[in-house]
Amino acid sequence: MASEPLVGVLALQGDFADHAAALQAEGLRTVFVRKASDLVGLDAIVLPGGESTTMLKLLDVEGLWEPLGKALRSGVPVLATCAGLILLAANVENPRQRSYGLLPLTVVRNGYGRQYHSGTFALQSEHLPAGTTGTFIRAPRISNVGAECEVLARRDGDAVLVQKGPILAACFHPELQVGHPVGAQFAAMVRAHAGLAAAGAS
Repeated sequence: MASEPLVGVLALQGDFADHAAALQAEGLRTVFVRKASDLVGLDAIVLPGGESTTMLKLLDVEGLWEPLGKALRSGVPVLATCAGLILLAANVENPRQRSYGLLPLTVVRNGYGRQYHSGTFALQSEHLPAGTTGTFIRAPRISNVGAECEVLARRDGDAVLVQKGPILAACFHPELQVGHPVGAQFAAMVRAHAGLAAAGAS
């Protein structure tokens, strides 16, 4: 439906196709972002899981680092998962690497161990339905959360879902579970923002 908000999914590397499918299941329109012109007219942005160092290299190769940073700072809703969260964290360890620094977090890359430590785990949250789980795949571990970030869910005490203003970020992959409540929450954020923008323009 053309009137639905348009979400740009960074599609240089990683599980961008799963994100697009999950967003479409929530009734949102999607477009893959591979060049600066793809950022025009977006109502929201998704930074998918994948390999953050590879994403950094490809952002430079495609001339996207600065344009994407500008879009991420524009106030539109942003969903960042796994590697996407790493790209937004203020401090990245194991090893240190550059980032956009939009979330006052310290994250440790692959902080939950290698591939064989991956799996689906129970989340503790007052914001998500009881029984909600998260799929962790070579996931980053949040070791410190700044006061400006709200922790929405934890795994065994660790913050794994956080929000700061229009930015929602997860250590896990909600897009891999059909109908995951984080996807629904983000869709509601996108529609609310698009509605306010439309009201302001009228």
